Amino acid sequence: MSITPDQIDLPAVCAELQAEFTRYEAALMANDVQALNDFFWCDPRVTRYGIADKQLGHEALVRYRAQVPAPDFTRALHRVRLHSFGPDLAVAQCEFTRSDTPLHGFQTQTWARLPEGWKIVAAHVSMVPPFPDP
Repeated sequence: MSITPDQIDLPAVCAELQAEFTRYEAALMANDVQALNDFFWCDPRVTRYGIADKQLGHEALVRYRAQVPAPDFTRALHRVRLHSFGPDLAVAQCEFTRSDTPLHGFQTQTWARLPEGWKIVAAHVSMVPPFPDP
């Protein structure tokens, strides 16, 4: 079964994703470790690639989060893009700037609606020197 064009960017699904994405960002900046752990799929197959780290599996994520200090910077999001593909799969992408570095950040999250609710099943964060938009 394939996704048809009318199943892409369903308004109700995008609204749900927006709420989850906003809650995730608040938990990230508050260093709410339990909430951050809970946003991710509790499964050995979950993957998070960070700026200078990687976690393969939920247990690795929990260990990582336990060691991360609370942020001492602010973060501004830019070009947030939220797209759903059917009722149970979505992708969130954004660019960001932080107050503590001139680098430019990128974040991608793949979200899936599972029996326990919306969960991040894969995530990638990177930071690079600023470059002009094409």
